[in-house]
Amino acid sequence: MDVQNYIADMIEKARAAQKEFETYTQKEVDRVVRAVGKAIYDEGDPLAKMAIEETKMGSYEDKILKNKGKAMAVWNHLKNKKSIGIIRYLEDQGIVEVAHPKGVIGAIAPVTNPVMTLMHNAMIVLKGANAIIIAPHPAGKNVGKKTCDIMRAALKDVGAPVDLIQCIEPDMVSVESSGLLMGMADVCIATGGPGMVKAAYSAGKPAYGVGAGNMQCILDEDADIIDAVPKIIRGRCYDNGVLCTCEQNVICPEGKLNAIMEEFGKQGGYYIKEQEKVKKLRDLVFPNGELNKKVVGLTGYEIAKLAGFEVPKDTKLLLVKADGPGTKDPFSKEKLFPVLAVYPYKTWKDAVDIAIANLEYEGKGHSCTLHSFTKENIEYAGVKLPVSRVLVNGIGSSGVGGAYTNGFVPTATLGCGSWGNNSISENLDYIHLINISRIAYTDPTKKIPTPEEIWGE
Repeated sequence: MDVQNYIADMIEKARAAQKEFETYTQKEVDRVVRAVGKAIYDEGDPLAKMAIEETKMGSYEDKILKNKGKAMAVWNHLKNKKSIGIIRYLEDQGIVEVAHPKGVIGAIAPVTNPVMTLMHNAMIVLKGANAIIIAPHPAGKNVGKKTCDIMRAALKDVGAPVDLIQCIEPDMVSVESSGLLMGMADVCIATGGPGMVKAAYSAGKPAYGVGAGNMQCILDEDADIIDAVPKIIRGRCYDNGVLCTCEQNVICPEGKLNAIMEEFGKQGGYYIKEQEKVKKLRDLVFPNGELNKKVVGLTGYEIAKLAGFEVPKDTKLLLVKADGPGTKDPFSKEKLFPVLAVYPYKTWKDAVDIAIANLEYEGKGHSCTLHSFTKENIEYAGVKLPVSRVLVNGIGSSGVGGAYTNGFVPTATLGCGSWGNNSISENLDYIHLINISRIAYTDPTKKIPTPEEIWGE
């Protein structure tokens, strides 16, 4: 079977399964969603191992936490939400909202999250009574297929149509098959590199994609350094730094720079001061100013060794003072490995301006973390920064994608708004994957205002 007929056959099977699924009640749909999430939670460990072995990037322990933790967080978020039939009455407006599925969703998966993203997307797709066809990344196609097989088995166990979830077979994974899927599906979800996201938006179908990450992290003068530093380290090092939500650049008050770097040193950071080492590191990770894919997902110790200098084996991350913000130094860009660029600032305005310069270079529209207890400064940054998410006193890697301790929606796909050429500036959720029709009741008692009442000042 040629690739076009292969994808067309998958679409046909998905449509048949979805037509049956859309007759389910809310309780029945939720039972299906729960089963899929619980199946990946139960298999989180072996799937993490398989992901590491195939993709050769990231941290085994962190991938276990990611698989299990996100499964729990997503189900906890979804389980009491209405997504079938009448979902809301707006009595004061005389409006009744009715949910309808969007149909067959084509989802492109990233190599950095070859398990968790598939599970999350499947759960939110199913919550809206849709079907999903997944195109795994070529470098994670086998673990992607295994993940889908587990979810399909879960569907079978609860009596749901197994073709609600399908995966392009490993020997059929290609740019062509992914492109055909995006063109034939009703809606596209593209979580991955900018090329794939652009292709999704060019497919002629509604699409949800993500922009480039480059998480800025600003410490205020009143930041609790003892609390903030381990959070930043955890965020920077999570899954060896391959996530778009990992802290990338730490912007510190000039007068406290030495104290902050000292605290990083106590907790596993290695601050590189010698210009010779800085150059070696820059040349390794950004040859000719471009990201070196060969070091993606390595540890700080491994990266230092490749750069030609020694650091202690227990080093968690490398810190380096950038030559300047934005285009002045490629260290200002996203780094998919545990290297943290350092920027001292004089005033809070300067700090925010540094972050903006870095974001204009790369990652505009994504996210920023602030460590501050000054409301005025927090809100100043929130107003000025061109980002979709500002997290206060939290861990970027596990926070901006949704956490129990903040109000962000648990997600694997973080929209970056028009800044990042995305259609949404929030975390992708089931609500984006349903059509909502509205019943409007006429209220004859409503008074129609006069022109004078409307235009009067």
